[in-house]
Amino acid sequence: MKKKNVFFTGIILILLLFTSCSKDTSNSTGWAYNDPKDGGFEYVYYDEQETGPGLVFIEGGTFSMGLHDQDVMYDWNAIPRRVTVSSFYMDETEVRNVDYREYLYWLHRIYIDYPEVYKKALPDTLVWRKRLGYNEPYTEYYLRHPAYQNYPVVGVNWLQANDYCAWRTDRVNEMIMIRDGYMNWNPTGQTADDNFNTDAYFAGQYEGAVRQQLDDYDPNNDFRKVRMEDGVMLPRYRLPTEAEWEFAALGLIGEVVSERVHNQRIYPWTGHYIRMDDKSGYGSKDVGQIRANIVRGRGDYMGTAGSLNEAHDITSPVDAMWPNDYGLYAMAGNVNEWVMDVYRNLTTQDANEFRPFRGNVYKTQVRDEEGAIAEKDSLGHIQWRDVTDEEAFNRYNYNTADNINYLDGDWQSSLDYADESASKDNTNSNRVYDTGKKGTEGTWQKKYRGKLNAQTMIDNRARVYKGGGWHDRAYWMSPGTRRFLDQEQSRDDLGFRCAMFRVGSQVQGAQ
Repeated sequence: MKKKNVFFTGIILILLLFTSCSKDTSNSTGWAYNDPKDGGFEYVYYDEQETGPGLVFIEGGTFSMGLHDQDVMYDWNAIPRRVTVSSFYMDETEVRNVDYREYLYWLHRIYIDYPEVYKKALPDTLVWRKRLGYNEPYTEYYLRHPAYQNYPVVGVNWLQANDYCAWRTDRVNEMIMIRDGYMNWNPTGQTADDNFNTDAYFAGQYEGAVRQQLDDYDPNNDFRKVRMEDGVMLPRYRLPTEAEWEFAALGLIGEVVSERVHNQRIYPWTGHYIRMDDKSGYGSKDVGQIRANIVRGRGDYMGTAGSLNEAHDITSPVDAMWPNDYGLYAMAGNVNEWVMDVYRNLTTQDANEFRPFRGNVYKTQVRDEEGAIAEKDSLGHIQWRDVTDEEAFNRYNYNTADNINYLDGDWQSSLDYADESASKDNTNSNRVYDTGKKGTEGTWQKKYRGKLNAQTMIDNRARVYKGGGWHDRAYWMSPGTRRFLDQEQSRDDLGFRCAMFRVGSQVQGAQ
């Protein structure tokens, strides 16, 4: 009998040991996960991030960011530097006219009582006009006509592109919630102040078509809504950072052998020229074709009649050319593309080696006196504000909300460094770049008159765009080249594509 008791005791100990090592039990406390009897703390068995509509997975890594060809513009604004980019997702193609018109249609339908929302989102179709050229038909037809629906949208400024990304986030997450049964199908029941918004849903301020069908292990509740911890909804769609865009455009994954890049690319393909060669692998019929929609030479936009080369006079359909090794189309030519970054000449030298970016303005959700998230605005959005200096006080990693000018435009990097009074205004980049119209003089200009007589368009509204467009020469197709434009301006050769953060493992398919 004694031996039998010892045997059963051993079995129990083994079972307890097995249970303590299981994911069903906390390794920290020994309490069971997902058990109302033990308090109901939930452990989610998560596989990996779903690839959102239109996106392609971009496996990250280290690369030499900057220009690897001759700097014919002598800007010295893209000096090579080794950095690391995390894995992320990017649109397979540029955002098309039909995509943007879907966005406009939704705004017009939902915000019918707020026509200014729709008007604010409209692209500037007059970007096609040239003083000494006849492009008037494009102002009328390019955005709306079905012949151009698969062409990249243009005339969209940086602010409008960001608004589109935010809208797309909510529509994709709304469809995921409907698909997975967490929300009812309700495309016609939404209004200006009651449409699905991801932030508002997580804040508990969206009651529209919610189906509360998730069992809640909390013994105090029976059901609950989806939470961030469930991993159901996707991260935000957004513009890619300059480093992400350049990394994805180069597509060096096609040049790697045992962690060694054996051929540093100038363009998004192997080789130092822009025509297709017989080693490309695309077939003999493509040999000699121009690889991107650009200007081949003075006055030559499409080739010769009867034997057109790339055969596109202005923009081309977004998937008309060959993809790079990540499967991304038109990462050179067709249209330039907005990225997130604020322009500075020496960003590649100043920014972090890991996930470099200039443009951080840290924000937090507006809260009421009791600390609860404030009610959403009239458009159904959660309200955000800049972090105050008091809230950032005593942090080692930042001490103010607006970090655009850090090391390049702030007081410490200016000629006003000896003037203690100038340190109070840490957001005025004009002190360095003398931005503005000629003839206007502020305190800084008067103080240094005669020493520096510079006029520039660089300020905190100058945003980077990359990639080259349909009326650019081959030089601008190199992913390392960079230009800038005011965030409220647009062009007929400037579009955008969206990106998304990758959560968890940096390798797709790994758990």
